[in-house]
Amino acid sequence: MKLLYCSFVGLLLLIVSDTTCLAQMPLSDTAALSSTLPVTHSASPTRDVADLVNRWFPRLHITPHDSASLHEGKRFLIVIPQIGYTLQTQLLAAVLLNTPFRRPGANMSTVSTQLTYTQNNQAFLTAISQIWSRNNRFLWTNDWRLMHYPQATYGLGMYTSTDRRVVDMDYAYLRMYQSLLRQLAPNFYAGIGYHLDLRWNIESYNDFREFTRISGYPYGVQGRSVSSGPTLHVLYDNRQNSINPTGGLYANAVLRSNMEFLGSDDTYQSLLLEVRKYIPVSLQSGNILALWSYNSFTLDGNPPFLDLPSTGWDSNGNLGRGFIQGRFRGKNLLYAEAEYRFHITDDRLLGGVIFANAQTVTEQASRQFEKVVPAVGGGLRIKMNKISRTNLSIDYGFGMDGSHGLFFNLGEVF
Repeated sequence: MKLLYCSFVGLLLLIVSDTTCLAQMPLSDTAALSSTLPVTHSASPTRDVADLVNRWFPRLHITPHDSASLHEGKRFLIVIPQIGYTLQTQLLAAVLLNTPFRRPGANMSTVSTQLTYTQNNQAFLTAISQIWSRNNRFLWTNDWRLMHYPQATYGLGMYTSTDRRVVDMDYAYLRMYQSLLRQLAPNFYAGIGYHLDLRWNIESYNDFREFTRISGYPYGVQGRSVSSGPTLHVLYDNRQNSINPTGGLYANAVLRSNMEFLGSDDTYQSLLLEVRKYIPVSLQSGNILALWSYNSFTLDGNPPFLDLPSTGWDSNGNLGRGFIQGRFRGKNLLYAEAEYRFHITDDRLLGGVIFANAQTVTEQASRQFEKVVPAVGGGLRIKMNKISRTNLSIDYGFGMDGSHGLFFNLGEVF
């Protein structure tokens, strides 16, 4: 998940090197990171936080370094202490280790590990890698997580509430996602993978029968749950800069087949379809209209309760700004978001966004999409690195039924 980095040491390290943003991008989002960015025109030179610090504290002589300039065969290790905040964790403290490197003719590869502990007594260790072979012929990705993650859940469907029928759950979680993709054409990849979601010591803080009655779903709500199966991947990505795209298209499809003989509680299939489109409003302003569609479907069978598509459970935890993670859950999920990104200052140190999104999940009884819930909001962008265009994002979102909250990201939300 993306977090606010506000520790003093972490902020200074971020100014000097932006490689941490690679660890926070989606697993397939490093494509063409080192490509040349489109040239836009502004009334004054672009500035970032390092320029601001140099102006205020000239004796520090901070020189921004961009990881995209890392020479082939070279690698280094960065250790980043962090503090942050999310709606589902409240305050948190973390340590991130990141190692970027580049093979000949390839995009940037990165290996990162993060250890986190939160105010809600949640603890998790993550290891995320994106490794490009020579000349980008192959892309290997993995997303491994070990978590103790107590969290509130609100049942199934769109007619749930945050002030009644809320169930606090506790569980341990092991995720092991890995895939190998091969380039079939420029910007186009396909491949296979294996996904495992294993949860154990699942407990709810009310009676199990009551929880099943509230949710109407008896699968994987206590004890242990397993989803295990192979995946097929298709990816197209022609963005020139995936950290902060100025144009282009990203499209990703993942078909997953969970099988009992591989350890799954049930044989079921799921499909993820995700598209992101970035439309320049004008080269003069540099403003961007960004569109995001994220859709997850259960094709057949019964996934465990905690593996059902849900708010905030995309790979980066950003789906559904305006609502807490896990707020809506169902067998199928449709999501769309539009965000207008604009500059506030001529030097592009400060920017802003306004956004609107809408989500819906199918109801357990009717298996239909019956209700769509919108959210709106806005935020600030602070330029942390002008070479890679990495921003610190601070957003406030408003959803239905009084839902609202503050959301932080290093890099753009999508």
